Amino acid sequence: MSGIKANRGNLLLVGGFVLAALNLRPALAGVSPLLPAIMRDLGLSPAGGGAITTVMVVCLGLLAPVAPALATRIGLDRTLLAGLLVLAAGVALRSADGVPALYCGAALAGTAIAVMNVVMPGLVKQHFPGRVGLFTGLYVSVMVSGAAMASAAMVPLAGQVGWRVAAGSPALLALVAAALWWVARGRTARQNPAGEPGQNPASAAGQDPATTTAVTAHPRPGGPGHRPYATLLRAPATWAVMAFMGLQSLTFYIVLAWLPTVFQAAGLPADEAGYLLGLTNLVQIAAALLVPLHAGRARSQAPHVAVAALLTVGGYLGVLLAPTTTPWLWMVVLGLGQGASIALALLIITLRAPDPASVTALSAVAQSSGYVLAAVGPLAFGLLHELSRGWTVPLLAGLGACVLQLASGVLAARPVPLQTGQPERAA
Repeated sequence: MSGIKANRGNLLLVGGFVLAALNLRPALAGVSPLLPAIMRDLGLSPAGGGAITTVMVVCLGLLAPVAPALATRIGLDRTLLAGLLVLAAGVALRSADGVPALYCGAALAGTAIAVMNVVMPGLVKQHFPGRVGLFTGLYVSVMVSGAAMASAAMVPLAGQVGWRVAAGSPALLALVAAALWWVARGRTARQNPAGEPGQNPASAAGQDPATTTAVTAHPRPGGPGHRPYATLLRAPATWAVMAFMGLQSLTFYIVLAWLPTVFQAAGLPADEAGYLLGLTNLVQIAAALLVPLHAGRARSQAPHVAVAALLTVGGYLGVLLAPTTTPWLWMVVLGLGQGASIALALLIITLRAPDPASVTALSAVAQSSGYVLAAVGPLAFGLLHELSRGWTVPLLAGLGACVLQLASGVLAARPVPLQTGQPERAA
């Protein structure tokens, strides 16, 4: 009987984790399809409409460091629960009447997503230490799927119930996920009492320590698992992970923001350009799910990172040199590269730090820098287009970023056991 209860608890835990991952992107991806209706109803300019997403992305970058402090105080499980509840409140407020509510709700939702983004790798390390590759791939692919579903569903839904209800619908998904996670974490807490302080889950699961101890920021004496950023930032591996996370985010958001426009400038109709963006997003789901399964079992993820970056380069080159010649092929190649890259970046964060607290701290600094770069990338791409009056220079700059992504990713993926701070005392 106890085995049956344990299995039920595990299923609830996995279900709650997957449903939480599904909430990481709909509040973001669901805005742009509704922008014309939002701007028309509220009298916003194009800049004002674009600021809705900008506010959220800025929050993703600047407020990511809040997550480790919150997790230190209340734990990773409660932090995710709080993030889901704040997300629901922010999305509901964003859909209320008035421009101030729109932007305040966007900021609140962005803050919640920033916190959830950061704690997800730590939760993988905490609850699934023996299956890091599997659950990293699972949650990243579900995250990408959530973005695709929100983008596809918002306009038809708004046609039936109006843009406010459509834009507020992710709040219901967040509340359902919060309820399931609350039940799941309650069962897990009863079945698995807290482990010994300082225990390395990776070692307990039998993982190779060389793949899991590249970055360790040791806690302060008496601290409840807190990882000081100053100590963490002294590790060279931290900077490599930050650079890789930031550059792959930059090359991704350039594509997300500008790809349909580039295709239309090359002569493709608007609907086909949109379908091609959808195709590359669809391919990313498969890559994000499958690549970590193999990479997570490897001693070094450098070959995987190199292949993913080269595929991204191939997609960019195809768009640059022959945008109207088999564009679907370039989108498949690009989707494989970018889907694998985001999954590998998050997998490396989880593998390189030895315990959930260190994973959360590394995730915070990497994702904070990543989203700051992601916000700059599309703007810089557009400015280069305006200055050069064409797309060749911006795409060449994007290719340059891909090369830097390759270099930083190979450095971040090396299984070099580096530890910073004072050594832990023996138990």
